[in-house]
Amino acid sequence: MLRPIAILAVLALCIWAATHVGHHGSEDVFMTLFMHLAPAPIVLDHEPLVLHVPSFLGAFTLDSTGHPTGELLVTNLQIFQLCAVLLIFVAFSGVAGHVRSGSGDGTSKLFAGFAKWVRDEIVHPAMGRESGDRFLPFFLTLFFFILFMNLLGLVPGSATATASIFVTAALAAMTLVAMIACGMIAQGPIAFWKNLVPHVPLVLWPMMFVVELVGLMIKPCALMIRLFANMTGGHLVVLTCMGLIMFFAEGGSKAVVGYGSAPVAVGFAVFIMIIESFVACLQAYIFTMLSVLFVQASIHPEH
Repeated sequence: MLRPIAILAVLALCIWAATHVGHHGSEDVFMTLFMHLAPAPIVLDHEPLVLHVPSFLGAFTLDSTGHPTGELLVTNLQIFQLCAVLLIFVAFSGVAGHVRSGSGDGTSKLFAGFAKWVRDEIVHPAMGRESGDRFLPFFLTLFFFILFMNLLGLVPGSATATASIFVTAALAAMTLVAMIACGMIAQGPIAFWKNLVPHVPLVLWPMMFVVELVGLMIKPCALMIRLFANMTGGHLVVLTCMGLIMFFAEGGSKAVVGYGSAPVAVGFAVFIMIIESFVACLQAYIFTMLSVLFVQASIHPEH
């Protein structure tokens, strides 16, 4: 009984965030629509919602003189990331009990099956059972966090957090930290950096170290750009299709041109949304799979 109530509470938070965002108006219909892809502040009583935080945390804005104000501007992306975290806690609240005893409702069985699929089809084949089980909590969290953020972005009026380059950069940075930290723990702090370079003549070692170091940094950059571009591109197409209705209506009779183009535009938008549902799941899989491969290569230099 508590799980449906919790889900409704999270959805209510999503609706609240969607109805309290502040966008700058524009005469261009496409610019107005595309603003929904950018972070928008949460507005209460015509004022942006600001949280006061300790300055040493680094989560602050700067005033005109460049000094920290100790204020954190709350945006719709932050709310929907919070909703994704809450949905993970709700969805997996009974999974542990189901795995241990086999009891639980259909939701617990469903998400337990998803978790086993990630373990058996993504983590274990790439890392093996022993290493995979040690890193499984991290990759499960990464997969479902991205998945829920992607799916929440399909709700009308919501925001896709993974369509922000800052969010995908933070996710990619987590993978980079996991690559370096796990590699240094598995191989040793010095051996990890030494093993970046294959066996080459000593005169080539400095140049190859730079090349391999750049390659190490490019891997998470590829994760960042791939997720950002795929989630942004689909939403641009959907918003463009919907914008065509108002665009054509401005150029002629609303009844003839605007409403006449609506079925075609809505049809294309629905078609793209169906594809976006598949892409939302696919991108979570690809990001997690590549992260598994990158971490695996870091802890096993022979790979």
